[in-house]
Amino acid sequence: MTLAATELAFRAASVALLLMLATSLVSDFRNVLAARLATAFALGSAAHAASYSVDVTSPIPLLHAPLIALSTGDIVVFWLFTRSLFDDEFRLRWWHGCIWALVAAFSFAGCVWIAPSGYVRFSVTVVNLIVLGFIVLAVGQMIASWPTDLVERRRSARVFVVCAIALYGGLNAVLQIAAAGYHVGDVAETVSAGALTCTVAAIVYAMMRVDGADLFPATAEPEPPIVFSQPATEDAADQKLIDALMRLMADERIYRHENITIGVLAGRLKIPEYRLRRLINQRLGYRNFNVFLNNHRIEEAKAALADPAQAGVPVITIAMDAGFQSLGPFNRAFKAVTGVTPTEYRRLKVTAAYIFSLLESHRNFEIG
Repeated sequence: MTLAATELAFRAASVALLLMLATSLVSDFRNVLAARLATAFALGSAAHAASYSVDVTSPIPLLHAPLIALSTGDIVVFWLFTRSLFDDEFRLRWWHGCIWALVAAFSFAGCVWIAPSGYVRFSVTVVNLIVLGFIVLAVGQMIASWPTDLVERRRSARVFVVCAIALYGGLNAVLQIAAAGYHVGDVAETVSAGALTCTVAAIVYAMMRVDGADLFPATAEPEPPIVFSQPATEDAADQKLIDALMRLMADERIYRHENITIGVLAGRLKIPEYRLRRLINQRLGYRNFNVFLNNHRIEEAKAALADPAQAGVPVITIAMDAGFQSLGPFNRAFKAVTGVTPTEYRRLKVTAAYIFSLLESHRNFEIG
């Protein structure tokens, strides 16, 4: 088999695997944002597999320009995918689409106008620096959010998927910058296509080993506890730890502490982090440590907002007293749990209390 035929086979295999992955995600998780973004990323990666070339010395066929633009814009989709995968509060905004459009448009312009005008190295360097920038953002998101994930198998799969994509994308970007304007030959193209196929196959295999409901949970809300059968002695030991954890939450209100982490909490309970992570996930039903903390903070805030004696206390004061660092995250988390903003919640409680007092007064008047 010639090098050209081998390269074509690798590209075809990558496209087939990516289309299979996209079809599976659409079929099973079409209503989950992270899965929809993963589907879009898989389709963009298929465009990459069909159009990518280390050799950028020859003019790019006009028909390839849209595929290359989609391939370049896919790095923005990758960043958004990692945001949705690691941040339970992430929501798509209109300006995310604008960023994607700008990156894809610049890539298209580079193929059609900039590179043909003699600025090949400039076009290739800028595009790949953009790619490297979004890879850094994605990896940073993974590092920042990974410790709060309580589902062990999902933690491992997330890290592998993001690191594999970042490693392949980063190496290709550096290689293209270094080779811009030079003819690299068929061997390099074949090796690049083979590396992509291996990366895609490894990612598909890793995702198939994890329960899709773990990787793409339909909601960030805590679910009913997941009960596993275990020996009575172990169950009793776990229950003692849960009771101790709840005392820390209720009596000491440790969730108020700044920068509280699962490591700090495990230290207070004198147990390893992995065991506390397992307890909160399997016995209390939470998938994310921050959601666990925020639910306790929101319960305190709800009590304060409903208290007539604190009617004049600003919402920001109540939020920060409960452990939130700013008003924005508090408002989003509060509305996600209650369905209304803190101000609306306070108004509803005041109205309900006023109506209740009127009814009580009327009842007392009739009795008297």
